[in-house]
Amino acid sequence: MSPVTTDSEQPAVRSISDTALVKQCLEGKEEAWSQLIDKYKALIYSIPVKYGLPPQEAADIFQGTCMELLTRLPDLREPRALPKWLIQVAYHQCYHWKRQQERLVSRDGEANLPEPEIPPMAEELLRQSEEEQILREAMTGLAPRCRKLVEMLFFESPARPYSEVANELKLAVGSIGLTRQKCIETLRKRLDELGFS
Repeated sequence: MSPVTTDSEQPAVRSISDTALVKQCLEGKEEAWSQLIDKYKALIYSIPVKYGLPPQEAADIFQGTCMELLTRLPDLREPRALPKWLIQVAYHQCYHWKRQQERLVSRDGEANLPEPEIPPMAEELLRQSEEEQILREAMTGLAPRCRKLVEMLFFESPARPYSEVANELKLAVGSIGLTRQKCIETLRKRLDELGFS
């Protein structure tokens, strides 16, 4: 387990806006590229996983999306649109991969089959991925102790007992409920600011 950080310690990568990161990337700063990929790696990789691709193909989609980001970043008009753009790029790569697989399998048996259509799950997948990214962004805006508390109580399965949470965060068991409430309120405000509906 990693040590608990104080509320005043906030990772530097989390505080840099997409606009600033994109600007630094375009200036050729390698550290900015690393930070940008680190910030969005979970989002990018989640798309092929949700699309049902095997791990190797999911890794290929991840790499392809990162390469697309590298080559097309100068064309990005609005850095705030980067998460949605990444979702769309990853989705399109998944779609084309699936389409290619269907073509390889189906063309062997029948020569004049129509092109496969975009699956109806696409819009739902995009919406869900956007919501997950907004949640990840909101979580990074929480103080480290709050973020750890929310992760331990709501993202771990099974959820940890209050006594274990209190011990790890060096809090009194009786203060967990109030601390949780304050953290959730802060998270809700962050979600509202990010346009989560």
